[in-house]
Amino acid sequence: MNPVVHFEMPAEDTSRMSKFYETAFGWQTKNMGPDMGNYVLVTTAEVDPNDPASRPKTPGTINGGFYQKSDDPLSHHPSVVIAVDDINAAMNKVKAAGGKVIGGMKKDGTADEIPGVGLFASIIDTEGNRVSLLQPKGM
Repeated sequence: MNPVVHFEMPAEDTSRMSKFYETAFGWQTKNMGPDMGNYVLVTTAEVDPNDPASRPKTPGTINGGFYQKSDDPLSHHPSVVIAVDDINAAMNKVKAAGGKVIGGMKKDGTADEIPGVGLFASIIDTEGNRVSLLQPKGM
């Protein structure tokens, strides 16, 4: 199986959203800066400091991120990220199962590289949900 390893939620104001989740739930947030599109990493569960992938210590927990909403309606809804061993094979399986590959940040049908993280692509499932695929670095 390919597990859900990350969540993403849109925000009109990522600073305001970060403050809300820090205050309400004790989550930790870190804005990655303009080079990473001001993406905000969200820690909801303790991570192993010796793990280069920063995976949560507790099985069944995931961390996530906040991203800036855009004019694209697909950016207006939360999404989950599924880990895959081979992103190209996974994109082909999505197409064969009736889904649509919309690519990564470039939306040109190819997987993007997230420096230090891995290869990333977004898909639309048969029900119109945006879901992301991640081939973690080193797989």
